[in-house]
Amino acid sequence: MFCEQCEQTASGQGCHQWGACGKSPQLNAIQDLLVYCLRGLAPVVLQAKSLGINTHNVDVFTCETVFSTMTNVNFHEKRFVEYIRQALAYRENLKTQIQAISNVPSAWSEISNFQPDFDGSLIEQGEQTSLKFITESGGDVDIFSLKLTTIYGLKGLASYAFHALELGEEDEQVYRFVHETLVAIDNQNLTLEDWVNLALKVGEKNYRVMELLDAGHTKTYGHPVPTSVPLNARKGKAILVSGHDIKQLAALLKQTENTGITVYTHGELLPAHGYPRLKETYPHLYGHYGTAWQNQTKDFPRFPGAIVITTNCLMPTHENYEDKLFSVGPVGYPGLKYLPNIDHGAPDFTPVIEKALALPGFLEDQPPREVNVGFARNTVLGVADQVLAAVKEGKIRHLFLVGGCDGAKPDRNYYTELVEKVPSDCVVLTLACGKFRFFDKQLGEISGLPRLMDVGQCNDAYSAIQIALGLANALNMNVNELPLSLILSWYEQKAVAVLLTLLYLGIKDIRLGPTLPAFISPNVFNLLSEKYNLKAITTPDEDLAACLG
Repeated sequence: MFCEQCEQTASGQGCHQWGACGKSPQLNAIQDLLVYCLRGLAPVVLQAKSLGINTHNVDVFTCETVFSTMTNVNFHEKRFVEYIRQALAYRENLKTQIQAISNVPSAWSEISNFQPDFDGSLIEQGEQTSLKFITESGGDVDIFSLKLTTIYGLKGLASYAFHALELGEEDEQVYRFVHETLVAIDNQNLTLEDWVNLALKVGEKNYRVMELLDAGHTKTYGHPVPTSVPLNARKGKAILVSGHDIKQLAALLKQTENTGITVYTHGELLPAHGYPRLKETYPHLYGHYGTAWQNQTKDFPRFPGAIVITTNCLMPTHENYEDKLFSVGPVGYPGLKYLPNIDHGAPDFTPVIEKALALPGFLEDQPPREVNVGFARNTVLGVADQVLAAVKEGKIRHLFLVGGCDGAKPDRNYYTELVEKVPSDCVVLTLACGKFRFFDKQLGEISGLPRLMDVGQCNDAYSAIQIALGLANALNMNVNELPLSLILSWYEQKAVAVLLTLLYLGIKDIRLGPTLPAFISPNVFNLLSEKYNLKAITTPDEDLAACLG
């Protein structure tokens, strides 16, 4: 196998024997075969669009399936075989419609006529498509690096587009761009500069998709407000919901009304507690249990109720808790109970409810402990005058945005140490699951403002960007002139998409860690360093000194 798409690749150089995430070489090959089929579907979709043929179902399917190939989303080979069959069915159906309209046979390329041998080994065929993809770059390491960067960023974009659609927000131009990018992968005439521009275009479109997702969340559930979230369990039956999908969390909350079941969030769903309409409508959404995704093998066995995984961040399951674990959406694992959507994009959660009622739940209340969330753009910009006054008076010397994806490597302790060492006259904004390294630290206040503010999920990078732009506008300066430093951690492809968005916006001096992406070649990283001053993290002391210097 060949996979470099996450931060925890073997020896930091790529997984070749077995995926560090738990992905097998066989699964990797079938995922590569699916992507190859999507690349062959894309030219047909674009031709259909040019003729006015409705491709909406194919657009949605493409985003879901690209999403499903991200790290820690779906480990179920049979689901990917079904996706491949569906991709081919969509392709041939569109060809028929195109033929009926144009009356002229279309000369489709080899990739758009590709037909897997379902009676043979799909694994071997997937390995062949992977090898072909590697050799098509003609030995140019830098172009291959940018191809991978583009693909991985597109995966993150597709995941956000999938969630935005669930909430009724979509953009035809985003769908078109997804297909155009899949087509561009096969273009052998693109120069290094072309690939740089395409990667930044992924960042531009991801900015639009994060805007759509932000609109979906805020229109549906209201703008987040500062909220105290219990970290202690309370007595009673319980369900734990993990992942990112607030729409699925809301569906579960609706179906668990009046059951006596308490619903807890896990991982990236912590910020859901800040949405006022969600809390007001469903008082049994009570608290947060556990920390980041990579700790689920410890958190899940101890949780005495049913558990639902809604998006990526699924670890290979263990037998000591898999009987109470359910998945929805693109998430899957062999043997895991999967709940398909049946009603307005939501599953029937009856099996989850029944499992929760059958399990003991928490037998007593735990000692009180809490953490604050809800400091998204509307909240922070709503007190912008206080922030600006504190900055001008020297009470706030600097702002740090410390966030991103968490992971299991011990060197991620850098982020905890850095936040602990941030001077008392500085504020820390944080988002995504990287905050679980320090989210419960008591840093106090400055002029009535918390020194640690949780902006939200990884997609709420959009909110953080709006905060930065709003403050820069109020101070009449460029965003790069703000007393603000971005120190980011990355793990999977959503983080790649967000980084490309920040670069597209021209934001400089970003520090990235805990290691640099294996798929970024030295020349490409030097290019980004020269243009955007992108740099690797060093030590907390050195980086703090540089940021405050």
